[in-house]
Amino acid sequence: MMNQVFLTIGLLLLSCVKSFTFPRQFSTRICLKAKDEPTILYSDEDDSTSIPKSNRWKNINPAVKERIIKEGQQRAINNKKKREPAQDKKRRMMMYYKKAQLESKRQSRIERPLPVNSEERTDLKDIRLGEYYNGTVISLTNFGAYVDIGSQCDGLLHVSQISRDQFIEHPRQMFSPGDTINVRVVRVAPDEKKMQLSMLPEEVWMEEMEESEDELNERIPLEDLAPDDELWGEIKRVTTFGAYVELGVVVKGWLHFMDHPLFEYGKTSRDLMKVGDRIRCWVSNVNIEDQRLKLTCNRPKDLPGPRRELKKIL
Repeated sequence: MMNQVFLTIGLLLLSCVKSFTFPRQFSTRICLKAKDEPTILYSDEDDSTSIPKSNRWKNINPAVKERIIKEGQQRAINNKKKREPAQDKKRRMMMYYKKAQLESKRQSRIERPLPVNSEERTDLKDIRLGEYYNGTVISLTNFGAYVDIGSQCDGLLHVSQISRDQFIEHPRQMFSPGDTINVRVVRVAPDEKKMQLSMLPEEVWMEEMEESEDELNERIPLEDLAPDDELWGEIKRVTTFGAYVELGVVVKGWLHFMDHPLFEYGKTSRDLMKVGDRIRCWVSNVNIEDQRLKLTCNRPKDLPGPRRELKKIL
């Protein structure tokens, strides 16, 4: 009697196990042991036929397939760049900047009239001072332009030697690489492989040469000047913020346009000062280390005597 009850319970359990489905993540095998070999009742590792895949991908045009693959790869690259560390991104951007800079330098190279190592180039010892040469602008810097005149080395045309009528902040305001210009040779140093050029008129150049030779020893040293000293001078150069004044001192004085007696808000330095004007000024500051002299056209209040102010006549 008891054996029949146990048999009935076993059959019920077996039917429940067959109807129950186990999850895929569990590898389950249920069996009943016989005397010699186990009998497998249920297993999720049996070789069942897989569901056939869709043939939609096979039917797509190959060009469309290639485009989809490329778009997926590009999305993967973009996502990777978003997740990259800041240090790697900085390094990558720096490499990109250097490559762009090299490419820009290659494109800005100017073809020279003669090769650099050509035997037809003139020796620096054979170049005469004061002569004019036709040159090609090779490169531009903040302080001037390098010009090839067919010599062994390029000559430097400083921004101060381009014009006296207008203030030139950068030589690109006047030239571009590859332009042909007419320059004068001012100084040559064959031993140092250096050459200085100028575009100033001959009168200005001769005046500077005469001053540098004859009047240099007669000029007033900065040590003899003190604040509030009265001087007379001539404006030699007008810039955006002021003018350089010739005073007979070893250096030219600097006069800011706001220190002009006729200064009003809205006016510029060119409205107040012109090259060749003679002005009366006072020493505002003397810097012996940097060899600089600052001026003002407003009479100092501490000076004794009557004070006269200039008034604008309408």
